[in-house]
Amino acid sequence: MKKNFLEKFMAIVFFISATASIISVILICVFMFTGGIPALREIGLFNFIFGRKWSPSNVPPSFGIFPMILGSIYVTLGAIIIGVPIGVLTAIFLSKFCPRKIYRYIKPAVNLMAGIPSIVYGFFGMVVLVPFISNVFGGNGNSILTASILLGIMILPTIIGLSESAINSVQKSYYEGAIALGASHETAVMFTVVPAAKSGILASIVLGIGRAIGETMAVVMVAGNQARMPNGILRGIRTLTANIVMEMGYAADLHREALIATGVVLFVFILLINGIFLILKRRMN
Repeated sequence: MKKNFLEKFMAIVFFISATASIISVILICVFMFTGGIPALREIGLFNFIFGRKWSPSNVPPSFGIFPMILGSIYVTLGAIIIGVPIGVLTAIFLSKFCPRKIYRYIKPAVNLMAGIPSIVYGFFGMVVLVPFISNVFGGNGNSILTASILLGIMILPTIIGLSESAINSVQKSYYEGAIALGASHETAVMFTVVPAAKSGILASIVLGIGRAIGETMAVVMVAGNQARMPNGILRGIRTLTANIVMEMGYAADLHREALIATGVVLFVFILLINGIFLILKRRMN
């Protein structure tokens, strides 16, 4: 009887936990859409999404977030180009090539990167990356390139950790079968084990993209925060998240609703990314 009671009690606890998570997501969605839809209705969806001027203080005010949308896309693509190859190759190295003595030091370092606050990454970008980019490429250093490099570094722990777990979870028979057929260690890993882990690797990349597109503080500190159309990778931009965090503190009325609507657009972007991932995962399976 005691065992049955404990099982029923834990089942209720698990159900309440799952229900709380679902309710939290629903409440967030309700808050975002009820706060943002009035602004979209007043400004106009087309003018809001494709407008190229953001000037809340003007008379009449302008609320166009197209420059911020492009800014978020550009820095995220830059982070993917920099972070994904390094992260996946590092995961392969740690899983199949790294000596155990070295692994004991590299793996904790990667885990430590995941625990570093984004504000610390932002300080690193300001002190190291911004002067470096300015000295090497010119300009003031606050640019798309700087933000992309910084975000590429920040998504490494996510990609490395999940990709390594996916590679380690592949059955040993895959590798052993390739070796039995005459493949070398490198060939067996790259052409047998890694393709078998592609679903988990893709999941790590999607989570890395989610962190890159949702990052705020580090980007605010190195991207320049200029609400204008991107004009080269060495020029400053403003992302959607930076736009919200910089102006929400003093925004009111339509300005505040427009910032919430900006969050709605960002929320829809995340949903689209997850939807594309689910479609690709189903096709792979």
